[in-house]
Amino acid sequence: MDGLTAPVTVDDHHGCPATAVLRRVGDKWSPVLLSLLARGGYGFNELDRSVEGLSRRMLIRTLRSLERDGLVSRTVHAGVPPRSEYALTDLGRSLREQLNALGRWAVTHEAELTAARRRYAEHT
Repeated sequence: MDGLTAPVTVDDHHGCPATAVLRRVGDKWSPVLLSLLARGGYGFNELDRSVEGLSRRMLIRTLRSLERDGLVSRTVHAGVPPRSEYALTDLGRSLREQLNALGRWAVTHEAELTAARRRYAEHT
């Protein structure tokens, strides 16, 4: 993001590494799954039972995206039926640290954000 000049082109926006990461962690379910996996490995069914409102289809899509980005690893254990276990990678743990910092910032500034939204709503 540093060194950005105006006008910002579509290619600038799409090619920005920070934008790609924000898209990943800004979706509905990735932060939740990253938080759970920060506690340790989970089987697919454990994750499925652990997040209310998350469909199996969306769980699969989100886990695949996190795995594709190198944030989550998937280990298949032999058996009948086979069992998949998901865990944070080192890269995922380093991102989790940054998300924790963002969460602390949000809690610290919650009242200011709420007040700004209220002022904005009163003037629009």
